[in-house]
Amino acid sequence: MTSPSYSAARTLLAALVRLGVREVVLAPGSRSAPLAYAAAEAAEAGLLELTVRVDEREAAFTAVGLVRGAALGRGPGAPGGAGHRGVAPVVVVTTSGTAVANLHPAVLEAHHAGLPLLLLTADRPHELRGTGASQTIDQPGIFGGAVRLAVDVPAPDGRQGEERDLVHLAARAVDAASGTRSGFPGPVQLNLAFRDPLVPGADDAAPWPDVRPPRVSAPTARPLEVSPWTAGELTDGGTLVVAGDSDRGEARALAEARGWPLLAECVTPSAGGPMLVPAHAHVLAASPLTADVRRVVVVGRPTLSRPVQRLVAREDVDVVVVAPQGAPWADAPRGAGAVLPEVPLGWFLPDDMLGDGLRTVRRDRWRDAWRAAGAAAAAAIDDVLGLGTAEDGPRGARVADATATTGPVGALTAEGAVRVLADALVPADVLVVGSSNPVRDLDLVHRWVTPPRVVANRGVAGIDGLLATAVGTALALSRPGLSGIEGQTVRALVGDLTFLHGAGGLAAARGEGRPQLQIVVVNDAGGSIFTGLEHGALAEAAPARAAAVERVFGTPHDVDLGALCAAHGVPHVVVEDADALRSALASPGRGTCVVEVRVDRADRRARASAISDALDARLTPSSAR
Repeated sequence: MTSPSYSAARTLLAALVRLGVREVVLAPGSRSAPLAYAAAEAAEAGLLELTVRVDEREAAFTAVGLVRGAALGRGPGAPGGAGHRGVAPVVVVTTSGTAVANLHPAVLEAHHAGLPLLLLTADRPHELRGTGASQTIDQPGIFGGAVRLAVDVPAPDGRQGEERDLVHLAARAVDAASGTRSGFPGPVQLNLAFRDPLVPGADDAAPWPDVRPPRVSAPTARPLEVSPWTAGELTDGGTLVVAGDSDRGEARALAEARGWPLLAECVTPSAGGPMLVPAHAHVLAASPLTADVRRVVVVGRPTLSRPVQRLVAREDVDVVVVAPQGAPWADAPRGAGAVLPEVPLGWFLPDDMLGDGLRTVRRDRWRDAWRAAGAAAAAAIDDVLGLGTAEDGPRGARVADATATTGPVGALTAEGAVRVLADALVPADVLVVGSSNPVRDLDLVHRWVTPPRVVANRGVAGIDGLLATAVGTALALSRPGLSGIEGQTVRALVGDLTFLHGAGGLAAARGEGRPQLQIVVVNDAGGSIFTGLEHGALAEAAPARAAAVERVFGTPHDVDLGALCAAHGVPHVVVEDADALRSALASPGRGTCVVEVRVDRADRRARASAISDALDARLTPSSAR
């Protein structure tokens, strides 16, 4: 007789496959054995892809990467709306106890970023809870409000109707994770109690369950026709478009339709095109144009700069936030005057249908002034950092009107290393970028017309799980027919602390294989982001505090990254100049490899100060200095 636990696990997996699930990430454990055997059986039958990881935290972040990679494979115009709606949930299987708690960082990222994860957390049956049984904690509700649905499922016993209940539960779970009806995808927990026996019988050969879960349809969407702004305001000057995480290109489309300057963070597909203002955070901080802003459209969730947050917090600026239906809207300063589920159709109408010529002339002057300020800021930054000018060539991610030079030469700073990487990318490339300095350096120094496809965990903007996220993204894009590019190399850009924090993401069970992934680690032997914050200012103003700042914020280390890579069987190379980095990027090899760029962080604050001075000189009128 088949174990009720194993039979229930097979039924649940069969229903999930019917509902479109194609990816399962599993960390081993005893209590989750029924799910593990069922997943292995489904994978052997070609019904789904099974990825095994030894660490639950890294397994969950691998699932985050698989979701993000699948979304990239769909393309920005795919059905399902903005964000990750329309992407099938990725299943994560864990055993009971602290294994479940280790999912929490990835669950929080998925919650805030709207990523469909389905957590199948195995548990002891109810009679063993609270008895001191091993590996038993209070798992139901462990993720609090960070999940869209949490169900504590009793241990199966083979009762009549049990299969039907599991099939319909699967439909509810996939609907909640996908955001099909709510418009708000995210993580879901099914806490599944199992009793012994947990393994199939030696002679079990039952056919794969033929189940029919109910179909769940999304509500019918109607184009938004109501506008909070008049036709005159749509064609006049004074408006900016801000694009942040979760924007899927709508911001760029709007900016180009209306002729509005575009302040797009590097993590969005809008970070390119003729309306883009390079180094926009520095332009906002230094240019007198900022004082003349009257309206701002925010698409997505900007997280990278304080000047942007100060702008949308101003009481004299009319802020419209565009947030997909069902999802919370991004308005940390609490300054939004209107929140829309999408950009109104009328905002894409041609100028001659909206306003008079005088307003459009003012609008065009406004646009040109911001573009000129952006170009001046980019030139000043490149001069201070010795970056040259991005090469104008066939690799379409580079700026279109630049004079041809080689970019950074010789020894590299952190910003120079990021510029070399940014210049090497073409629009079809995929870059997974880490939090802290790497994403901000990329925002500072890229000069793209058409950006590559950028992935970043900006939901909570933590440094944990970045390597596993990159691995998951690369795995997703390696699936047949998804990326459209045979043998494509995904690249990741991280700092040394992010690398150390997530080194477990490099661990793979024997036989699992490694995706085509090149990880670039900018190693300054510590946490240099704090030098640009008030902690660095304190260390500079009060030398007696410098040692404490270095110890508790700089966190210097002497870890040998090469030895760490060797322990995981991952090829590693050290580069210290621009040509060596270009050579490494041009020849990534097969599988996963690490390129370590060693840089000095001692003068990081001085470079930032020099950039500020140069921008003041170029953007601020002499009478205002």
